[in-house]
Amino acid sequence: MITPVDDFLAAAVRTATPLALAALGECITERGGVINIGLEGAIICGALAATIAAGTVGGPLGVTAGFTAGALAGVVVTLLFALFTVYLRADQIITGTAITLLSLGFTGLVYKTVYGTTGVGLTIPTIGDVPIPGLSQLPLVGRALFAQPVITYALYAIVPFLAWWFVRTHAGLALRATGESPDAALAAGIQPRTVQALAVLAGGAFAGVAGATLVLAQSGTFVEGMSAGKGFIAIAIVVLGRWTPLGVAGAALLFGGASALQYLFQSLGWREVPYQLFLALPYVLTLLVLARASARSQAPAALARRQLTVG
Repeated sequence: MITPVDDFLAAAVRTATPLALAALGECITERGGVINIGLEGAIICGALAATIAAGTVGGPLGVTAGFTAGALAGVVVTLLFALFTVYLRADQIITGTAITLLSLGFTGLVYKTVYGTTGVGLTIPTIGDVPIPGLSQLPLVGRALFAQPVITYALYAIVPFLAWWFVRTHAGLALRATGESPDAALAAGIQPRTVQALAVLAGGAFAGVAGATLVLAQSGTFVEGMSAGKGFIAIAIVVLGRWTPLGVAGAALLFGGASALQYLFQSLGWREVPYQLFLALPYVLTLLVLARASARSQAPAALARRQLTVG
């Protein structure tokens, strides 16, 4: 028997999936010493690219095309960000803000150009839940963890892989060294600008896939502005997760739970409570996290600093 708690936990994991994807990408970026405020722009561009690609290709291959296009769109957006911040040493906050505003306006223009005023509708191919036999029948956590779309299962593998990659590989150590001191990394034979640029592009790919997940695994359509601040929430998740993949995954689940509370209370019959209150919870939580956690967390020493290195 499915209970309201089962529905709540399943919705929490489902809602947390795009947040975790975007936050893991941002974790890679920030470990390299760059903070990408333009993450929101990469997410919305990934969502629109996934919509167009999936609808154009159609069928089962449309989903694959959608996720691929989403990742590529995220890379393109962050390529522009990397050009200005990593190589031209422009201010990261201002550049990221400009790219977010540009992306929101650009996606709205492209969307209306391609689909007109009527919109795309629920016509694109999507991925549904894939219950794992046996595990999905476990009490309490079975449906929440093991009756999810494939992209969520991929996330289960990505989190421990990144945790291992950060501390056990030369590339991961080079990334962390660059985030702490680009000048010291350069003296050790590491090319800080190359490392930072690749980190930014990797973060963009994750953000693009997060946007594609919103369309292909959740809503089934595209709506202007559907990223709805998720890029900024992802940055808060990285802070709460203390710049570690496992911490980021846990923090994303917390934010996913905050977003899913509206479904739990509605199922309990609390319909007299305005649903807008529950929609605001993740953003209130973001403010609380940034106010409290940032003072206690140890960010990469060179985060958001414009360095004088030439590597």
